[in-house]
Amino acid sequence: MAQVTELIALRRSRPHTKGDCIVHISVTVNGTTHESDVEPRTLLVHYVREQLGLTGTNVGCDTSSCGACTLHLNGEAVKSCTVLAVQADGQHVATIESLEVDGVMHPMQTAFMENHGLQCGFCTPGMVMASISLLNENPNPTEEQVRLGLEGNLCRCTGYHNIVKSVLACASAATVSGSK
Repeated sequence: MAQVTELIALRRSRPHTKGDCIVHISVTVNGTTHESDVEPRTLLVHYVREQLGLTGTNVGCDTSSCGACTLHLNGEAVKSCTVLAVQADGQHVATIESLEVDGVMHPMQTAFMENHGLQCGFCTPGMVMASISLLNENPNPTEEQVRLGLEGNLCRCTGYHNIVKSVLACASAATVSGSK
């Protein structure tokens, strides 16, 4: 965490040179509009973590292979290491931090906790965001559909059994309660 804080301070203190290109963007993140100046090459994952301080979205691979950086852009799950911050200008972003409301976890977070769908926790924010998107598209998936829907998100600890179990439990609870 100290390294992230130091990096943020370094980037904010670095003076812009004559050749720097800076773009002004306006992005609504977790319901709050943020006006920021960014370099055009800044990835959305770095913007969210370093400029906004929302560190729940993780950087795992920087190659779109692992899904640790998954968040929602206009309601769709995206790997934020593949999106430039300037592409999010005028858009709505939701990070893992947006899920808890008034101290109450999102049903998917509760399902992950109750079904042991996490171990080290590094992939969990991206896995939860991808799982929510999956259920938004298919509220009552089969086990095979969950496995296929999450194939772009890697977990190095659990072997996926409890992650799949968590998603199915959340879907079942939503079906039972009548909410989809």
